Amino acid sequence: MKPLPPPITAPEQLDAALRTQGFVALDAAGLTALSGATAAGLAALQPGWNNLPPDTFLRDGGRYRFRRHACFVLDIASGELTQTPHRAHWQPVAYNALHGGLERWFEPVETATLASPDWQALLCGLGQWLGRFAGVPQWFIEAHQFRIDTTDGIGRPTPEGAHRDGVDYVAVLLVGREGIKGGETRVFEADGPQGMRFTMTEPWTTLLLDDARVIHESTPIQPLAQGGHRDTLVLTFRRGGFQGPGNA
Repeated sequence: MKPLPPPITAPEQLDAALRTQGFVALDAAGLTALSGATAAGLAALQPGWNNLPPDTFLRDGGRYRFRRHACFVLDIASGELTQTPHRAHWQPVAYNALHGGLERWFEPVETATLASPDWQALLCGLGQWLGRFAGVPQWFIEAHQFRIDTTDGIGRPTPEGAHRDGVDYVAVLLVGREGIKGGETRVFEADGPQGMRFTMTEPWTTLLLDDARVIHESTPIQPLAQGGHRDTLVLTFRRGGFQGPGNA
């Protein structure tokens, strides 16, 4: 069966669509229009996903996830993006039953990636738009580079299952997928019966989520060829501070 495509929203319709349904999907053209990143610059970022260290915190015993992590503070009015000292990623058990309550220290995002104008455009462009949309002056942003591979047969993009992240907004950007099947995205109302499923297949397709209103997951991937994998960039935007044991 052919995968269902995501319901792409035009940039000029984002405000209304996000307010109405709690999530929107952008294609690569919409992402560049919204963020100011360029197609060539985004393509130049992709090799950075070939050098991600293993995620050593997987409680299901899997070896299928690789990642890097970095944190930033964004001032909405000025657009100033400041990287914070490297810190652990932490979520409460209420939002992540599998890995909640752990201080998970991942290797930092590489310097060359951080220095890319297009990396900075993604964080600033999406953050400023969401800041104006939500009426907040500042975001605390966590950036996660993920590779899910199929070396052991099955890779799980969301081993914790359908979940919220405990932030205000989440952006899931598909960097690329190669030699796999599966990886269907599913978005459900947090307090209702409605949901939608689709598969992001084109690089830089982007899903924006209102984390208070929807829960989300991605189904496991299986190999169609040797070296099959799925690469994503996940950005979370939270007001008031980063999640931590004293600021859940």
